[in-house]
Formats: sequence, C-alpha cells, structure tokens
Amino acid sequence: MDMQRLASTLEASLDPAQNKQAETALLQEQRKPGFSLQLLEIVASDAYGSTARLASALYFKNFIRRTWTDEEGNYKLPRNEVVSIKRELIGLMINVPSNIQYQLGDAVGVIADSDFWRRWDTLVDDLVSRLTPDNARINNGVLQVAHSIFKRWQPLYRSDELYTEINHVLSKFGEPFVQLLGNTDQLIEQSMNNKPLLLPYISTMNLMMKLLYDLSVQDLPPIFEDNMASVTSLLHKYLVYDNPLLHTDADSEAGPLELVKSGIFEVLVLYAQKYEDAFGPFVEQFVGSSWNLLTTTGLDTKNDLLVSKALQFLTSVTRMPQHAQAFNNDDTMGQVIERVVLPNLSLRESDIELFEDEPIEFIRRDLEGSDSDTRRRAATDFLQQLLSQSQKLVTAVVLRYVNQYLSEFSRNPSANWKSKDTAVYLFSAIAAKGAVTASQGVKSVNELVNILDFFQANVAGDLVSNSEMEPILKVDAIKYLYVFRSQITREQWRDAFPLLVKHLGSSEYVVYSYAAIAVERVLALTDAAKQPIISPADVKPLSAQLLQHLFQLIERNPESAKLQENEFLMRCVMRVLIVLRDGVLPITGNVLAHFIKITQIISPNPANPRFYYYHFEALGAFIRFAAPSQPEKLENGLYPIFVNVLQNEIQEFIPYVFQLFAALLEANPSGSLTSYYTQITQPILSPDLWSSKGNIPALVRLLSSLMARGASQIAESQQLEPILGIFQSLITSKANEIYGFELLESIVTNFPPSILDTYFVAVLQLLFTRLQNSKTEAFSSRFVRFYHLVSARIDSGLGADWFIKHANQVQDGVYVQLYLGIILPDTQKLARPLDRKIAVISLTKTLTDSTAFAEKYKKGWGFTCEALLKLLENPPVIASTDDSIVDQDVDDMSFGVGFTQLQTIKRPTRDHWPEVTDVKKWVGKTLQDADARQGGKIKSCAGERLAQSPEALQVLSILILARCVVSVAVNHSTGSSQLDSALSSMSHVLLAKAERQNGIARLGSYLSISTCRAGLFQPTEEDAVGVAVTRDIDRNISQGLETFVGFATPWAVNAVKTTKEVGALVALVQKPQRPCTRKPQRIWWDHQL
Repeated sequence: MDMQRLASTLEASLDPAQNKQAETALLQEQRKPGFSLQLLEIVASDAYGSTARLASALYFKNFIRRTWTDEEGNYKLPRNEVVSIKRELIGLMINVPSNIQYQLGDAVGVIADSDFWRRWDTLVDDLVSRLTPDNARINNGVLQVAHSIFKRWQPLYRSDELYTEINHVLSKFGEPFVQLLGNTDQLIEQSMNNKPLLLPYISTMNLMMKLLYDLSVQDLPPIFEDNMASVTSLLHKYLVYDNPLLHTDADSEAGPLELVKSGIFEVLVLYAQKYEDAFGPFVEQFVGSSWNLLTTTGLDTKNDLLVSKALQFLTSVTRMPQHAQAFNNDDTMGQVIERVVLPNLSLRESDIELFEDEPIEFIRRDLEGSDSDTRRRAATDFLQQLLSQSQKLVTAVVLRYVNQYLSEFSRNPSANWKSKDTAVYLFSAIAAKGAVTASQGVKSVNELVNILDFFQANVAGDLVSNSEMEPILKVDAIKYLYVFRSQITREQWRDAFPLLVKHLGSSEYVVYSYAAIAVERVLALTDAAKQPIISPADVKPLSAQLLQHLFQLIERNPESAKLQENEFLMRCVMRVLIVLRDGVLPITGNVLAHFIKITQIISPNPANPRFYYYHFEALGAFIRFAAPSQPEKLENGLYPIFVNVLQNEIQEFIPYVFQLFAALLEANPSGSLTSYYTQITQPILSPDLWSSKGNIPALVRLLSSLMARGASQIAESQQLEPILGIFQSLITSKANEIYGFELLESIVTNFPPSILDTYFVAVLQLLFTRLQNSKTEAFSSRFVRFYHLVSARIDSGLGADWFIKHANQVQDGVYVQLYLGIILPDTQKLARPLDRKIAVISLTKTLTDSTAFAEKYKKGWGFTCEALLKLLENPPVIASTDDSIVDQDVDDMSFGVGFTQLQTIKRPTRDHWPEVTDVKKWVGKTLQDADARQGGKIKSCAGERLAQSPEALQVLSILILARCVVSVAVNHSTGSSQLDSALSSMSHVLLAKAERQNGIARLGSYLSISTCRAGLFQPTEEDAVGVAVTRDIDRNISQGLETFVGFATPWAVNAVKTTKEVGALVALVQKPQRPCTRKPQRIWWDHQL
C-alpha cells in the first residue's frame, strides 16, 4: 500500500460508514516492517491533510499501545524501528498542531512506561537541549512531552524505583525548569501589551503549572523547597494577575488566564495537603487572595473550573487547625456562607439551560461523585469541611439561611421556586456526614437536624403533588430520598416507593431518569441482615408494567446514539430483573423482544459503554432466571443477534456475547449440546479471536462449558488438539497463564484417560518448562492446584500414580524433585479454601490408594502424611453457596475493547467434591475405610513411616500432649505440686517440639481456655481474647484428628515418653477419675505458653 492510499485508509477509519473495512485493511498493513514509521511520516507531512494526519496519530498511539513490548518487556518491533521511533518522536511532537500533539503525547507515555528511564536515559537530556530562552512554540512542545511522561507518577505508590526515576529527572530537569519559569515570567511582563506574543507565553505558564504539580506529586523536590519563597511569590503573582488582553468573550469555555489560575490552585491544594511544614508560612496570602477571587468572580460557566479549584483550596486550608479557627465565630461564618457558599450552591440560568437542553449531562454532573469540578460539589465539600470543624456553629448558621429561603418560597412559590431548591440542597449538605456511598447513600447524619421531619414538612409534598410545578423541585424531592435512602425505615419505604415508581411516568427527562436511579438503588438496598428493604413480593405485581414502561422510555428515540445515551434506565431494568428472578417467566416473550430490538439498534454503533454494559448485565439476569425453564425460546431468540455480533466483529460486544453464550448453555437443563453450540465450537477455536485479550476469559469459560457437555463430540471432531494449542499459547503468557490452567483443568475433568494419555506428556513438558525457566508465584500455585486435581481424581482413572507415570516419561525421576521441591512446599501456601480442600483430598487419596507411594516412595508417604496434618491444623471451610449478585460500580471499572465481567452471570467457583462438607471427618473415614479394605496396611504404614518423619512427630506429639493435659484437667484431682510439675514439664516439651510450629502460641491459649472450661482455673481477659482465636484449634483437636492420633499413638507416645516428666503426665491419664476439688486460680504456665 503506497503512502497516499495508506493516508486515505486511515482517514476512512474515522468514518463510521467505512471504518470496518478500513480497520481490516490496516490490520493487514501493520504486519509489514516499518509500518509505524510510515504513520509518523504521514503525521509529519502537511501534504496529507489535517484529518489524515490526526487519524495517523491516533492509529500510531494505539499501535504502540498494542505492539511496543510483550509482558516480559521485550520489544515486539524490530530494533531499528524502535530506535528510529525514539529518535524522531520527540522532535515531531514539538512541531505538530496541539490536537495531534496530545495523541503523540499518549504514545510517548506508553513508551515511557516501558523504557523510561533506564532504556531511554537520553530522553531528559534531549528535552532540556531543546528548551529555548524565548521560543514559546518550541518550549510548549517540549513541556507537553515532559508532561506526558511525568504525569505517569501521579497515581503511583512510593517505591525505590519510582524515586530513583524522579531523582534522575530532577537532577537534569530541575534547574532548567526553574530558570524557564523565571524567563517566562519576564517574557509575560515584556509582552503585556502584545496579545499575539502574550498568548503563547501564558500557555507556557499553564504547562509549567502542570509540570510543577507533576514534579511535586510524590515528594517536594529540594530545588522547590529551597526556593519556596520565590516559587510561592510567582504563584501568588499569577493567581491575582489580570490583563484585559487575556479576557475571552465565550461564556462557557475557560480562557487562558482561568486555566493558569486553576493550575495554580491545583498546586496549592497539593502543597497544603502534603507539605504543610514547608508551605505553611506562605498560606495566609493565598487564603486572602482566594477569598477575593471567590467574591468577585462572576457566575459565568467559563469560571466554573477556577471557582471549584479555589473552593478545593479553601477546603484543604480549613483542615489546618490554625486556619480553621479563623472561621469559628458567628459573623465570619455568616459571611462565608452568604458570600462564598450560597452563590455557588444556588441554581444559575446556565444550570436551568443544561437541565432543559442537555438533560443527561445535567444528571451526570448532579449525581454525587460525578461532579467534583462543579461549583455545587466544591461548595458542598467546603461547607461539610467547615461542619466537621464546627458542627454546632455551622448547623445553626446554615439553618437560618434554610429557613430564610423556605420563607421566600412560601411567599410566592411560582416566582421563588429557586429559593426552595437552594434550601433543600443546603439542608442536605449539612445533614449528610461523610461521602454518599454507592450502596447505602448517606450512612451517617448530623444529629443536630432531623432528616425525616424536614422531608415531611418540605419535600414529601413535591412527590405527592399532581399539580403543575417546577420539574427541578420534583428532582430535588427524588434526590432527597435517593441520598438519604438508608435513613428511611422499611415501613416508610412502603409508602415512598410507589411515589418513586409513579414519577417514571413523568414527561420530563431528568425527572423520570432520577426516578429510575432512585428506584434501582432502593431495590438494591438491604438492612443489616442483608435482607432487601423492598420485598420482591411487593415488586412482582408491578413488574410487567414497570419493565414495559422502562423499555418504552429507552426506546422512545430509536436513533442508535440517543437510545443508548441513558444508562440509568437500563440499570433500572437490570435491577428489576435481579429482584424478580423467576418472576420474569410470565413475561419472558415480551422482555426477550425488547432485548433483541435494543441489541439490533445499538450493534452498528456502540456509543455508550455504560449503557451496553448494563444492557448485557440485564440480559444476563434475564438468561439466568428465565433460560432454565424456557431454554429453547431464549436460544432461538438470542442466537441470531449474538452470531450477528460475531460475524460483524463488533469488538465492544464480543466479550459480553461469549459470556452470554456460556450462560445460555449452562442454564439449559438438557445437559447436552444443541446444534446452536456445535455450530460455534469450530469458529471459537480461531486464533484471531484468541488474539484479543478481552476475549480470552469469556472464551475460556465458553469452551469449558462446551467441553463439559460435549467432550465426546469434540473428541470425535478432532477438536481437542486445537484446544490444547490454545492452552499452549495461554500458558506461555504470564498475563494469561491463569486462563491456561482453567482450560487445562476443564480438559482433564471432562476427557477420559484413554484420550488424555496421548497428550499429557506434552502438556507436562510445557508446564515443566515454565516452572524451570520463568516460574512465578501465581504459576506455581496454579500448577500445584492442578496437580492435586489430577491426583484426587482416582475414581476417574487419574490419580497420583497416573501423574507420576507421565511425569517420569518427560524425564526419569523428575517427579521426586517436583514433589519435594514444589508440590509439597507450595501446598501449604494455597490460600483459597477450595484449593486447600482439593489438596486435602489429593493427599489423603495418595496415602490410601497410591501404589507408587506404598511401594516405591516410602519416605514420601511420611512426607505426604506430614503435609496433610499441616493442612488439617487449619482445615479448609467452604463457605455456603450464595445466590446473590454482587453489585459492581461502573465508576470503578474500565471500559473499552476489553473484558468486563458480567456479575449477573458470573460463574461460581466450582467445588469438584461438593459431597465432602467436613474435610476432617472425611479424612478420618477415608483412612479407616482404606485401612479396613487393605487389612490394616494404612495403620502399619503410619507406625513404620511416620516414625521416620521428625516433622510429623512434632505435629502429632503436640496433639497428643494437648489431649493429655485436657484429659488430666477434666478428669483428675491430683496434688497441686504433682499436677503443676506435670504441666510444667509438658509446657517445656511442647515449646521444644513445636519450635518450628506457628501454632504454638494459639495452642497455649487453647490449653488455658480448655482448663478454664473444666473449672480448674479462673479465666482472665487474656483468656477471653484467646477464645475466638483458638476455637478452630479446639475443634480440630476434639474432632477430626482422632484417626491419625489413633494410628500414630503407639509409636508417638513411646517417643514422647522419652521425657520422664511427660511420661508421668501420660500415666496420669490412665488413673481412675475422681471429682475435682481444686480451687480456681491462675498458674504460671499460661503466660509462658
């Protein structure tokens, strides 16, 4: 493809009508060497037009993101191409227009993540060398590149590596930066009457404020701390700076001066929060200037960012006790409320215009947590910070204004409705303490006000009224319920909930959207016992009409972009379906038709990731609860639209569709594969699908579900080898190794040994190679789990002996190294209860059924028993299955072409042995049954082989001694000196024998508590604290280990009796029982243990 055609193809990629074809062509082209340099050539040349250059910069950015390095940090591009990109990119970025500069800046950031600074140690020198004394265009390009690199530090945690990088930058960039800051100040002064010269220098100052923040975000650089007086002097100068040449006529867009001042406030907030010692002496001047700015800046939208940043600075300052005191009197607080808070809380004409003209934008700004840079949010945060410092004073002052505004409203409701809006918002601001949580709303309230009384007196009427009134007041009433939802009782919600549902019928976009938001959150609300506040039984009678109305609101405008703009409506649909569960069955056909229609409309142009996320979550809930009863109906309806997504390569939807396909299959009660799924098996094995990281988790789940139901068909179709090829690709990648193991576990779980025998040696070769060459902790853990899964599946023809046979075919004798060096040590590191349960079952079956361990690995039998005993010290307890759906806040999620887990159909972790509910009892019974079946062979092995295992001896000795002392304490009344002597000796033996056992402290507490229960000793607070910690040990000793103690007692007690005093203690156990006459008292060994 020649350069002109490439430029045209890139331009077409920005056109929705042509982008699919263009993307396909570009994917072919990018495989050719030098493709990235061709993109940069187009970006650099004016001959190709601005659109083509921008498209090329965009594609370059995404190409670099995908192809710069692999997960090991190795370059994926040819070395000469890497060198050329680094050499050309900085100079190019400096000279291109700003819109292209931003795209290239992102690419620089990606490269810097990988290479800076150790593999790109010349970068800072290159940037510094390009700085000029007075060329703003070049300087701005250099500073933009620097900001692209240094802003990466903002979200990072402290580390030595990070600080080494920052120090590297400061050592080269610090002095030139400070010098340029001074030069720019002088140039601004010299150009104060020349607008064409002044504007670029102001842009330089704006970039330098961003860099000042970047360089200070982790720690205060010494060069700034040493020059704090001059730095703060310059910041203050430009905070109060004004020049009519920099004023703009636009009402809504911030001008260059507003941007500089906003940047200064960001630096001031950072310094006030993190560097009070250095910055504290200079704060006062900024407080006064901020006050003047807030009281003189107009209400134009273009000033919103500046005002919100100024308020954030004052909020930070009021956290300093010495400055908070300045507000601590009635007159000052009144001025602050009246002159700073109220003007920025009150509705403006621009807010009303936004409400009417761009309602969805109004909602997103107004919702808690999504409006951090709005005046209202910043003013509320400032007010709540004042409240936290002086709750009584602030509450009293604010309530005066609340009552004043309510009086104004009552005198003329139609003319003064804004006063009521301000009153409700102001009251809500001081009533709430802390942040509004996504799940509960306000969890803590100001005890000096009454939430419910205010609602009933001033808000409830707006929800009930059917008369004409300002829609914003309706929104205020709904939002009040939404914010304070957890403060309202279940009985009160029974009256309020129908009012919310009624407002879904409003003709006002914001009103019905807020009603949907509130309905969804209230339906998700639970009490302390996790029971829903709104009972599903109360929702079911309304469900058909409620869902139908929500779908009608979504489909009101069938144009694709408009239909999917309101994610709040679709989230409400999702919640109603979750609450209904199988209550959706009577209306399955109607709901299915709406989902099909919406999917068809939005598929050609996915525009709102939040909307289609909730769309697919809702569809997942629908499949979960309807598909088990009506699988054919859902499969017949959804299969065509899902296949359409795959055929048209709608990348945003494909990971969701694979999850939904899997959920449909898993919900079908037939247990077999229908023709729908056999048709998609071969296509999903295509390497192209697996090349997208976002597809992999969903594809693994779908493929696992297909194997669970159609393993024989897959084997007959010779599709197992391609599946193993996918496994090989996944297992070699650290990013995907977990999915490789999931796929492998599905293979060994669903295919018989007769089929697995052909491939298992090759599988083990791959795993052993990773363990030898690039083992990670995660890989090792998953390998150990996989081993135990195979080892435990003796009933399926696998087991330890089967694994050993294949492992030793890879390399003779390798199994012993593997078992002793990785499997046994890492078994104790398994953290998840289900993984530990599999390990317990595996080790137990190895002891009872492995011929190799019985005859060949005799010492290994003892090591295995020891490992099992250690696992049973803290036996895995599997939590009961929970059918609830975890609520996922989309603000915590990243969207785009990638994998997003659908919570409504999230696959529960599989328990391969659900019948084993108490592992301790199961171990005991399995050992007893095996011993009986094998004529006492297990007990014989225990006596012979555990005696050779010091570790097992230590564990069992502790258990036996503990049982002895409890028996003595409960059943015997001996002389005080005899018992104390025996217990003293026992404690020393325990300490010696348990030198390497983590449980010794807990065991000591256990013994103390057990004897207290027997009435021998008076418990203290220390004993009470230990009760909770040692309850599990109490259960272990008293329940599941009797079998092991029984097998091992003859030789273990003999070993213990080598200590004379402990022998006496054991002898005490054999004495006849006598009533206990000893008075409760504390004895010394409690403390020693």
